[in-house]
Amino acid sequence: MNRTDWFTQDRFGMFIHFGLYSILGRGEWARSIEQISIEDYQQYFDTFNPKKFDPKAWAKTAKSAGMKYMVLTAKHHDGFCLFDSALSDYKSTNTPFGRDLVAEYVEAVRAEGLKVGLYFSLLDWHHPHFPKYGDKFHPMRENPAYENETVDFDLYLDFMHGQIEEICKNYGKLDILWFDFSYDEMAGEKWRASELIKMVRKYQPDVIIDNRLEGSGWTPGSIYEETPKIYAGDFASPEQYIPDKGPTKNNGDAIAWELCTTLNNNWSYVPIDTVFKRPQLLVHKLVECVSKGGNMLLNVGPNPFGEIPEESLEILAEIGKWMSVNNESIYGCGDAGLPKPDWGRYTRNGDIIYAHVFEEPIGPLALVGIAPSQIKSVRFLRDGKAVCSGAGSFASRRYKDMYFVTLGDVTNWTYPLPDTVDTVLEIHIGTRSNVVTD
Repeated sequence: MNRTDWFTQDRFGMFIHFGLYSILGRGEWARSIEQISIEDYQQYFDTFNPKKFDPKAWAKTAKSAGMKYMVLTAKHHDGFCLFDSALSDYKSTNTPFGRDLVAEYVEAVRAEGLKVGLYFSLLDWHHPHFPKYGDKFHPMRENPAYENETVDFDLYLDFMHGQIEEICKNYGKLDILWFDFSYDEMAGEKWRASELIKMVRKYQPDVIIDNRLEGSGWTPGSIYEETPKIYAGDFASPEQYIPDKGPTKNNGDAIAWELCTTLNNNWSYVPIDTVFKRPQLLVHKLVECVSKGGNMLLNVGPNPFGEIPEESLEILAEIGKWMSVNNESIYGCGDAGLPKPDWGRYTRNGDIIYAHVFEEPIGPLALVGIAPSQIKSVRFLRDGKAVCSGAGSFASRRYKDMYFVTLGDVTNWTYPLPDTVDTVLEIHIGTRSNVVTD
């Protein structure tokens, strides 16, 4: 059994970016972009008190949206921990809130039957021995006060490995460890990555890990090689873009992968960012990921009180409506091995091909790439109603090697889509003996 079997079955998850930066409201990278000092950033630690934090509500929201797993930022680049680390004072249990958010989160997620994931940053802009002056991203990279500072990076790595060991030992079975991220020379063994992976596997043998111990959202690392490094990861993690096709190793073997993307244009809570993606677009992109053998990890950024914003909840609710009747075309599905049709996409699970019709056709709909002799039945997934064959149409007479269906009465070729988000047809293929067409 492969560690990623459940991952390629579940296909859809929730990412959660939450921390001190949620109070700042200008993004989780604000400290780096604005070059904010530790002293000026301290005010957010001193006032961190998300009184409406309710991980049970988060988990129920994810489940209602059709998501099967969740990933929470246990620690982001600013070094602030949402868990009770014995190795740091820079943690949620030392704030006015005084609670271990990770402990409550993992319990709530498991209670809803969802898989548990934790994000952990390899960077730490709070630790005294993480490189500052001249580093590509550190907030103090241009501050001359740090130009001649001496740091012992091994002390930082001991600390980082120790915190990851705490996460692996103290919070029960984890399903995903989502590390972030490598850049330039800060990659691979610079993190003592082989040693780290061996330690993680000691405590969490079945946890799946992303590829960012040696890569990022844009640089994949050796996961694409036939003999990847021990720390190459279990899945690739393209960020904010979908590859043109499902990624493969150099020998052609498919790689498990996951798009991580935002609901608006930011990962964490940014109140002035009101440019949200439409639910229909997100459904289409989820389908696109699955049609290329991948997953989608869709992000929410709770506000300083710990609440998922209303705009995000509304979008997730709309996605959930579609998933509630069409999830069979997502869970356990993957690349259909067929050419992409102009009207939408295909996904597949065994002998069932799902036609995702994004736009209504003029006339009969051609099931491109599927031989008519292989089609046993075509039904609407949402209600099981048989779909009428387009046999007898001019198109079916002209194109003998193509199967046509109509989405309404055969006497009325143009017909509104039953589901304007994505109308899904369930196509059973095999030996064509008892064809059901009407």
